[in-house]
Amino acid sequence: MTGSWVPVPEGSDFPLENLPYGVADDGHVVVAIGDHALDLAALDALGALDDDAPDVPGQVWTSGSLNAFMGLGPDAWASTRHRIVRVLTGAPVPGALRPQDGLRLRLPFEVADYVDFYASEHHAANMARILRPSSPSLPPAWRHLPIGYHGRSASIIVSGEAIPRPCGLIPGDDGVPRRTPTRRLDVEVEVGFVVGVGNARGTTITTEAAREHVFGAVLVNDWSARDVQAFEYVPLGPFLGKSFATSISPWVVPLAALAPYWVVGPVQDPEPDPYLAGPEPRSLDLRLELALNGHVVSRTNARELYWSMHQQLAHCTVNGAPSRTGDLFASGTVSGPGPGSFGSLMELTWGGQRPLTLPDGTTRTFLADGDTATISGWCGGGSRPRVGFGSVTGTVVPPTTGYERSSPPETGVEVRSYPVVPPDQTGGE
Repeated sequence: MTGSWVPVPEGSDFPLENLPYGVADDGHVVVAIGDHALDLAALDALGALDDDAPDVPGQVWTSGSLNAFMGLGPDAWASTRHRIVRVLTGAPVPGALRPQDGLRLRLPFEVADYVDFYASEHHAANMARILRPSSPSLPPAWRHLPIGYHGRSASIIVSGEAIPRPCGLIPGDDGVPRRTPTRRLDVEVEVGFVVGVGNARGTTITTEAAREHVFGAVLVNDWSARDVQAFEYVPLGPFLGKSFATSISPWVVPLAALAPYWVVGPVQDPEPDPYLAGPEPRSLDLRLELALNGHVVSRTNARELYWSMHQQLAHCTVNGAPSRTGDLFASGTVSGPGPGSFGSLMELTWGGQRPLTLPDGTTRTFLADGDTATISGWCGGGSRPRVGFGSVTGTVVPPTTGYERSSPPETGVEVRSYPVVPPDQTGGE
């Protein structure tokens, strides 16, 4: 692309080829460019977004979320992206530019529904080896369809919000379950896709049509209380062990920016049912890093996912179930083939049996109070434009009275560990 009048530092996640969308704390929709954010409400007020492209009402830029814009569909997304590029490569419009430093970003879209999948074969096999070493490594249906569970949309929070340690029923040494803070608080490195335009009940979305319905992608940390989950998850799957918090990155990278980074996915054997079959490339070459207190403990890539975004959306609607603007579909933990590419502490410490040593000399099997987990992700780099997602981060704080998300302390948190229960008492994917 032609250069922009906005300076973009070398190695920035947000060059002109990216232009992810976010929402500032004043409700204005903004677009990241370098170290700045272009305020689309201000730009519209200046008349800089006017042209002959399909109409986008100005109020969508002050609506407090991306939902109104996402619901307009692919033509409006494409025309708006074209106009933003035209503005950024034309005459300077300084009145619409805001520095990202100090800019507070809110949850970028109103989450309609939330589904979390289990799409990484490496992760699924690792969990089976840790939890059920004498059983088959994959559930019988795993290679035939994308396995997932329906999460709580109210649990989705934006990067930076504190994570109060959840409590739940956990069996004690005497086998009696008692309500206690989780001793196995974990992270899950994931990528999520956001639906812009849904489908009506009784209709389906094909794998070929999925990209016309998906607006963009975010980074996801699906925080997990492994011991709470272990006691509850048979036979219906995760519930309170997951529903306390799921963090997403504040910037939504549009699918248009990711177009050059799709690659051929892992070979699927057996061949999927025709409704899950689809064109290649289907996997996103998205590099992911997990850092604990600033120290990188894992590097992996979303291209390792067995089931793709297109297949997940097709599967969710094959029975005629509707989707709608703001639906979030998360991949499940992204893990690679080796220990340094595992996407959860459960795998990195092999169920708590192999503690990680941090640069300060302390060790972790699972998260302590005061720990900060950060997931970063980007496509490209080197000779190709770096299309980055920024990061999704969260700091663990002690349990709070009533567990209100609005009241946990955010500073001065004492690092505190919790006793870890034996591996045979833990579980849950």
